[in-house]
Amino acid sequence: MDQTRTLGKTDLQVKRIGFGANAVGGHNLFPNLNDETGRDLVRTALDGGVNFIDTAFIYGLGRSEELIGEIVSERGGRDKMVIASKGAHKEVNGDIELDNSREFLRGEVEKSLKRLKTDYIDLYYVHFPDDKTPMAEVAGTLKELKDEGKIKAIGASNLDFKQLQEFNADGYLEVFQSEYSLIHRDAEKDLLPYCEEQGISFIPYFPLASGLLTGKFTKDSTFDDIRKDNPQFQGETFIKNLEKVDKLKALAKDKQAKTAHLALAWLLTRPAIDAIIPGAKRPDQLKNNLRTLDIQLTDDEAEYISGIFK
Repeated sequence: MDQTRTLGKTDLQVKRIGFGANAVGGHNLFPNLNDETGRDLVRTALDGGVNFIDTAFIYGLGRSEELIGEIVSERGGRDKMVIASKGAHKEVNGDIELDNSREFLRGEVEKSLKRLKTDYIDLYYVHFPDDKTPMAEVAGTLKELKDEGKIKAIGASNLDFKQLQEFNADGYLEVFQSEYSLIHRDAEKDLLPYCEEQGISFIPYFPLASGLLTGKFTKDSTFDDIRKDNPQFQGETFIKNLEKVDKLKALAKDKQAKTAHLALAWLLTRPAIDAIIPGAKRPDQLKNNLRTLDIQLTDDEAEYISGIFK
């Protein structure tokens, strides 16, 4: 079965399992990251057949892009890599602010190109709205960059439905990224149907709900990273989530698969989702994610899984 897809209306051909590289250099997001492990993650991804790598400025304030750029150099170029990056954040007197202005985004793309050691970025997203710059104007800025060959495809991330429609007023949007998983289903209301209708690829982030859908946690698990403030990991909600994951675990056992593989395979049955970008902190986790491609879910199984988490 062919595991390559074209992202939306772009010319970008990607393997259906990509790699979300927020733990590559993302020292501001995760404690105790090691840069060499980050480099090894990128190498492991490429060696495992992954060609779609997703990064952003905010992952280590450019460090993630720098480490990926080192591997681009080490591999002698990037003709077989599809690299996505994102911009909107800037550091002002030690604080992080959002900026979607034309001048800022154009400057950010130039800096990302240098860090990634490349002369084009395959897919560039505005990472978050700044709630000042009109969305259609932001799309226009990215269209300029595309016309100049600095980026190959136009993306947007973390927009609400109204912002998504405004961004796509001239039909420029090609890929949209938002949170979506079995646990977090809000996108089914309007974002996913809109993307399907418009031919826009929908890339879900946190596809394993920050690890919740891996089946590795118990009610006694504690967290010291970005999860400690996530309501899905707290109190009664956390206990209920674990009960649902146990049902998924039972089905995974029947299929001789891991719980995470089923959660990821389910996403690949959803309309508008051409590829997913699970993250990993260790090379063995990344290799494990790739085994999702061996899982085939029937329509009935996909429906059953949907029902558990409705």
